[in-house]
This record gives sequence, C-alpha cells and structure tokens, in this order.
Amino acid sequence: MKSSVFALFILFCLSCATPGVQQTADLLLVNGQFFTADSTEGVTALAIRGDRIVYVGDEAGARALAGDSTKVIDLLGAFAMPGLIEGHGHFNGLGQSVVNLNFLNTTSWQQVLDQTAERALKTPEGQWIEGRGWHQEKWIESVAGSVGGYPRHDALSALTPNHPVVLEHASGHALIANARAMELSGVSRETSDPEGGRILRDATGKPTGVFEENAMSLIDKPLTEWKNSRSEAEKRAEFDETTKRAAEACLKLGITSFQDAGSNFWALEQYKRLAENGQLPIRLWAMASQPKAHEMDKLKNFPQIGVGNGFFTCRAVKAYADGALGSYGAWLLEPYSDRPELQGQLVTPLDTLSFVAERCKQLGLQYCVHAIGDRANREVLNIMAARNPEGKRWRIEHAQHMHPDDIPRFAKLGVVASMQAIHCTSDAPFVPKRLGMDRAKSGAYVWRSLLESGAHLANGTDAPVEDVAPLPNLFASVTRRRPAGPEAFFPEQAMTRREALLSYTVWNAWAAFEENEKGMLKAGYLADIAVFSKNLLTCTEAEMLEAKVVYTVVGGKVAVSRQQAAGSEQ
Repeated sequence: MKSSVFALFILFCLSCATPGVQQTADLLLVNGQFFTADSTEGVTALAIRGDRIVYVGDEAGARALAGDSTKVIDLLGAFAMPGLIEGHGHFNGLGQSVVNLNFLNTTSWQQVLDQTAERALKTPEGQWIEGRGWHQEKWIESVAGSVGGYPRHDALSALTPNHPVVLEHASGHALIANARAMELSGVSRETSDPEGGRILRDATGKPTGVFEENAMSLIDKPLTEWKNSRSEAEKRAEFDETTKRAAEACLKLGITSFQDAGSNFWALEQYKRLAENGQLPIRLWAMASQPKAHEMDKLKNFPQIGVGNGFFTCRAVKAYADGALGSYGAWLLEPYSDRPELQGQLVTPLDTLSFVAERCKQLGLQYCVHAIGDRANREVLNIMAARNPEGKRWRIEHAQHMHPDDIPRFAKLGVVASMQAIHCTSDAPFVPKRLGMDRAKSGAYVWRSLLESGAHLANGTDAPVEDVAPLPNLFASVTRRRPAGPEAFFPEQAMTRREALLSYTVWNAWAAFEENEKGMLKAGYLADIAVFSKNLLTCTEAEMLEAKVVYTVVGGKVAVSRQQAAGSEQ
C-alpha cells in the first residue's frame, strides 16, 4: 500500500514540475519475481521512463504510472534482475571467435586439424586463417610426438601448405603456427627467444610451431601487417561486424554491460564512434591496452566516461605481469610441481609496470593488471601499495593463485580481485598437477577467503578464453564443480547464491565506478534488466543451467524477447 501511495505522489510531483504535461511510464514490467541487488524485497513490478527506472515496488504502484501509450509486459512469474555485467572479457575477441575458427569445444588435436582443413578449402590461397580456443589439457586423446604436452605443427602444415595459419591457445598466452606462417615471420632454428617469451623447440632445436607469451609477437607481426594493408573502410567494416556479433551473443544471454579487458587505441576510437552514432547496442566499459613507449602520450585523452548516452567508457589501463597456468606462464614463488625447472614468466618488467602505474595515478585512471601466479600477484600488490596507497579501486585481473599471506592485502589496499569463476572449474583438472595439492588448497581461486577478509570481488568469463555464457559461470561460483563432474574443487571457497548474483551485477558495477548507475534495480538507475525463466536465487543448482533468457532490456528498450519461454506482452 505504501509503495502505491508513493508512486502516486511521485506522479503528482512530476506533473506539477511540468504544467500541462502528465509524466507517465513508457514501460512496465509486472507480475514478476525481482532480485533488485539492494535491500529491497518483495518487489513484483517496476516502471521505466526513457532509459531509467522510475519505480520499483508492487504492481498497483507501477500501474499507477501507466498512460495510454505505456507498454506493459506481464512476466508471468519470471525472474527479473539487473542486467548482467560481464566483469572481464575481450569484446573484439568474442566477436572474432564467432567469425573465426572456435575450438573451445574440441576434445582432440585431430578435431582442430579437421576444422582448420575444412576452412582452408573455403579460403583463398594466401589468406590467413585464424582460430582460437584449443587447450591440450582438455583433450581426451594424447598427441603423438608432442613436445611439452603441445602438438607439433607438422600435421597442420601438411594440411594447409598454401595458407598461413595461426591458432591461438584458449588462454590467449600461446599459439601454434603452421610452416607458412613461420616462413612469413622469418622464424627458424636460429631465431632467439624474446624477453618474456619462448619458442618451443624439439630435441634438435627446431621450432615446433608453438609460441608462448611475448614470442607470439613474432607471428602476430606479419598477420598484423597483412590486416593493416587493407583500406580503412575495410578494417572498419570488419570491426563493426565483429562488434555486432559480440553484442548479439551477449544480449541473448542477458548481458547488458561488458567490461573489455584491453583494446588498442584504434579499437577504442571505433567503439567511441559506434557509441556516438547510436550503433553500440551494449554498454561497453573498456581498458586501454598497455601503451608502447611512443603511445604513452595518448593516455592524456582519457578518461572518457559515458560517451554516447552511457554506452562507452574508457577510464582504465590494462597491463600484464605474467602468463597463464595452463601454458606454464603464470609466475610462481616456487617451481611448478609437474615442471620443477620452470617458475613461469614475468612478461613485463617490473619497472615498466611501476611506470605505467605512476601515469595512471597522475591521470586519474584505473590500473588493471593481469596477474595469475602467486609471485605475480605479490609483485603487483607491492607496486599498487607504493603507487596507490589510498585504495582507488585498482584491479588485479584474474588473481587466480596467491600466497595466503597476500590474501588480506587486497582489502587493506582497496584492490579489486577481478576473478573468473569458470576458470576454477575449467582449470581444476590440471591445477593440482601444476601447483601441488597444498598450494592449490590454500591459494587457488580463494573467493571465500578474499570475501571474508573484506576484499571486493568482480566476476566474469574472460571470453573468448571461456564461453561468455553467464549461467555456467554462476553455477561454477556456487558449486565449484563442472556440470558433469561430481567432485567440487575445494568447495569451502564457494560463493552463496546471493553473492554469485551480486558478483555479476553491483559488484562488477562497483569495480568500474558505476555502482550509482547500474547493477541494481532502483529508481534513478539505468533500465538495464535481464529476465530468466527460472528463479536463480531459489531454483536447484541443475535448474540454473536450464534457465532461459525471456527478455533483455537495455536503456528501457527490449533488446531480446523470448515470449515462448515465459512471458507475454499486452
């Protein structure tokens, strides 16, 4: 009753503020189960005017704001929540994964070869073939003649003699190239490993085709040159298409905002252009990829906040401290348990990381550093402690493995632990092999320990490293196991159901300084809403994976509608 009276009072005030004009809602969502992500409970309806929520409460209060042109959607009991925020992904990479070869679901090297050979038949000779998503630790068949667990390029090269081919590892921290690509790159047995990178070689010193960390740039150089040889119009057209495909993939899953973990300055210009022209259908918050020395002055053009009516923001810089665990690139305090001769790699000198931190502090930019291994996390925390002692929401991206002594430092320093729950369950089969059981238990994906220490967490998928789908990620957050696997990976570190939903909404908004704009269903907030067929707070764990998106609303406009699942329009 009180909420209905309040709605009528608001309507009266708005009408008085504009004499002769009745301020009514444009869209009502009624008869739903609402998770607002704040303290409000018992909500069954909300009202939207323009791109903002103007009322959250009961159905009578919402309908009091209806006019002749108001659209009303009966949710028929479906579950509505703030639009999901992907807390760490690679937006252009996601779009490219739709266009290029995608190996995320392959279970053998042979499947990778078959898909690549099929693409070669459809691709003009001389044109590069790209793909991503393979992971040797997830194959059910071992590869004959492998080196360091990786396949050799020979079979790939035999199938694609007339195309340069580069297939990126799922982690993004390694790739395999065929003979033609290495020829164009000038790579031979005499080529030295670059600092912070490794060319994998066989017993005779011959490159196997696998390039890790900074060595990937050797192959990327001719690929980039080939791409840059195209006209600006051709490059923009491809970029716009991949952006469109990425946005479509997200909106179908209830994702209304995406935090992009590193784009170059040209890509940032394109996102800004699209936002200003009203052609960016999803809200994009982006980090500028760590500038090269000659690009450092470009940071003076940032931050750029809320461009295109709130659809594009760049207020952060992304840097890399180390590599990935799966490719032995994560920088560890002690050697790998299954490769005692390795401790991972520092891919950016510490003095460079410190210099970029200082520039971020001077310009008022967030500093977001990729750190996976415990040594990398410790060194980055040291840098942030020295450069940002006030705790201005700087972020460590991934924060996967840390020494127990460093866990409380996140809260003390105000550093956001930007983690990806799906990495835990995806990597679980090989984490104990890499770290040993003791290190895995005390410091791997320790969400509960971080939360209890007072740290702020963010959540995401790292797409296209993993599938951008949020429901499997939420499932991993609360179960710490794979859907088909009965065993949980140290379940004592799991999140509660509510925490998992908060980690995909207001926690991610907070990590981007956007908690007063999005991440909650609240009057005055952006009308970004996801509606699911299952109540993600109360349904069974199995039902979380079965839930379907019924509606995705962005800025008060229905971007995705699946009436057949659970909803009807009046």
